[in-house]
Amino acid sequence: MKRFVSICLYSFATYAVAGLTDFKTIEEAKQAYDAKEFTKSEALFNALDKNLPQTKYDIGNAQYKSKNYDAAIKSYESAQGIDEAARQHNIGNSYFQKKAWDKAIESYEKALEAREDKDTRFNLDLAKKMKQQEEQKKQQQQKEQQNQDQKDQKEQQKQEQNQDQKKQDQQKKDQKKNNQEQKNQQKSQPQNRQEKQKNQENKEGETGKEDQRKKEEKKQKEEEQKKREEAQKAKEQQEKNAKDKKSEEQKKQKQRASGREAQMSEAEKQKAKEMKRLMKKMGDQKMPTMMYQMSREEEEEKSHANPW
Repeated sequence: MKRFVSICLYSFATYAVAGLTDFKTIEEAKQAYDAKEFTKSEALFNALDKNLPQTKYDIGNAQYKSKNYDAAIKSYESAQGIDEAARQHNIGNSYFQKKAWDKAIESYEKALEAREDKDTRFNLDLAKKMKQQEEQKKQQQQKEQQNQDQKDQKEQQKQEQNQDQKKQDQQKKDQKKNNQEQKNQQKSQPQNRQEKQKNQENKEGETGKEDQRKKEEKKQKEEEQKKREEAQKAKEQQEKNAKDKKSEEQKKQKQRASGREAQMSEAEKQKAKEMKRLMKKMGDQKMPTMMYQMSREEEEEKSHANPW
C-alpha cells in the first residue's frame, strides 16, 4: 500500500515544572486531543503558561490537528528548547499540508541533521517527489495551453480564410450580375446608345472649341502684359541714364571747384610762410602793416572762384 506523509506528531512535551492544577489541565487537554476534540485541547493548553516551550509545542499539535497549519508553524517555531528533530519534523509536516514543498524539504533536512529518523526520511523523499510531480504537471499544463493556443490560432486563421473566400465569391457574383445587366441594357437600347455617343462627341467638340478660344485669349493677354513690362523697363532705363548723366556733371563741377580751392590754399601757405619769416626777423618789434598788390592772374582766379 502506498504510504502517505507521516502525520503522526511526536508525543506531547513533558512538563518538568507544573502545579497540581496545571497537571490536571494538561491531562484534560491530552484527553481532548485523544478524543479528536482539537479545538478544546488547544483552548486547555492556552490556559497554561504560554511562555513555556512545552505549552507552545502542544498548542502547535492541537492547531495542526485542527488544520490551522499557519498557526501551528508559528507555535512550533516559538517552541525553542523542545527536541529539535521532533520540532522540525512537525514544522515540515505543516508545510507539507500547505503544499509548500521547498519549506517542507528544508524542515525535514534540519530534522535529519538533528537525528536520523525513518519517518522523517520517508516524508523528505515524498516531499521531493510531490514537488517534482507538481513541476511536471505545470509543464504539462503549459504545453497543453500552448497546444490549445496554436489550435485556436489555426482555427481563427481558417475562419478568416473562409470569410475571405466568401467575400471573393460574392464579389465575383456581383461582377457577373453587373456584366449581365450591362449586356441587357445594350441590347434593349441600341439607338439611345448611338444618340448618347453622338451627343457626347458634339459636347466634346464644343468643349474643345471653347478651350481653344480661352487659350488664344490667354496668349493675347500675356503678349500685352509683356509689351507693357518692356515699355516700363525702357522708361526706367531712360530715367536712370538721365540721372547718371546729371550725377556725372555734378561730380565734374565739384572736382573743378576743389582744384581752384587747392590752388588758393597753396598761395595762402606761401603768404603765411613769408609772414613767419618777417616776424622772426623783426623779433619783438611791432609788426608793420603790409600791403600787397594782387596780380591780374590772381584777380581773374578770385573772380572765377565760384562760377555758379
